[in-house]
Amino acid sequence: MSSPDRYDHRRLGVYGEDRAQRWYLERGYILLDRNWRCPDGELDLVLGRRDGNGSTIVFCEVKTRTNHRFGSPFEAVGRDKQRRLRQLALRWLDAHDVRVRHLRFDVAAVTSGRIEVLTDAF
Repeated sequence: MSSPDRYDHRRLGVYGEDRAQRWYLERGYILLDRNWRCPDGELDLVLGRRDGNGSTIVFCEVKTRTNHRFGSPFEAVGRDKQRRLRQLALRWLDAHDVRVRHLRFDVAAVTSGRIEVLTDAF
């Protein structure tokens, strides 16, 4: 059985992913995948959108915090995490046989119910 802290942490993460997903859907994006896992890790949200330049696939890392005691959620996505997310994105594209012209990596920070999305974060 998992501890209450682990359960609360998981629930907080799901809440943040729900908020971020809603933010994108309200702006015309389509959810392609959520919590996609492979042996190398997990992608929180994969979204798609058609615009004047063709199709764009967005890989969004969601970070949820109750406060800034451990720093900004954006600070949690350092170079190593960025590199891992790029590798996961390539695995996702390969697994889904997707060829796309535009890729984007966003970071969504959910803190105390407020969402801030950094588009094209890296």
